[in-house]
Amino acid sequence: MKVSLFITCLGDSFFPRAGIAAVRVLERLGCNVDFPEAQTCCGQPMHNNGIAAEARALAARMIRVFEGSEHIVTPSGSCAAMIRDYYPGLFADDPAMRFRAESFVSRTFEFSEFLLKVLKADLRSLGARWEGQATYHYSCHLRGIGITEEAVRLLRQIEGVEFVPLSMPEQCCGFGGTFASKYPQISGAMVRDKVAQIRATGAGTCISSEPGCTMNIAGACRRERCDVTFKSLPEIIAESLGLMNDIPASEAGR
Repeated sequence: MKVSLFITCLGDSFFPRAGIAAVRVLERLGCNVDFPEAQTCCGQPMHNNGIAAEARALAARMIRVFEGSEHIVTPSGSCAAMIRDYYPGLFADDPAMRFRAESFVSRTFEFSEFLLKVLKADLRSLGARWEGQATYHYSCHLRGIGITEEAVRLLRQIEGVEFVPLSMPEQCCGFGGTFASKYPQISGAMVRDKVAQIRATGAGTCISSEPGCTMNIAGACRRERCDVTFKSLPEIIAESLGLMNDIPASEAGR
């Protein structure tokens, strides 16, 4: 099965280890993975701020870059949601481009969704093992596209993981793209609530596959002196399969 990785802007800049892990897991599960180097931003920041022309231009570029891809997989819920929820509507007045956008949407998957719904992954059969206590941050964008328990279902396939849920998993972390900069007091209060929930689990690792959320929560944890390590789901799975021994976590900017 051929898969193209869409790494996303924040992932490429701040969490490259997550992208490497995603590729190695997909390859371990039998996929032939490529990385279209011409990919850029999906247009979400422009769309969120009402800059429609620029959002359309970036969306059209993404569609062209991935035109020949059989499947597109991304380790980011928000970028997957941008593509799935808004790309066809950006070309409402252009039937040809709308058709191409809908084709792109039908081939785009978030990482955990792809593993379970397309690859039917069974990590137990591969001997997956990762020792430690971990909690998981459910991003709002993932819930928005109907992805809720996929990550937890995959974690439960890994021997040694002691999963401790957050008390209010549905609560937003306060990032929300430009929301955090436009409403810093509200955003700050929301992320402090999230930190308190993480601290209450007693877990040493918080799993978050949303780069924006991860940056927001990890920064707040440092400020609140909450000693927890952040890792993406691809990293946890790759580590559980022994695929990341050559790349220390410190190289990911942790």
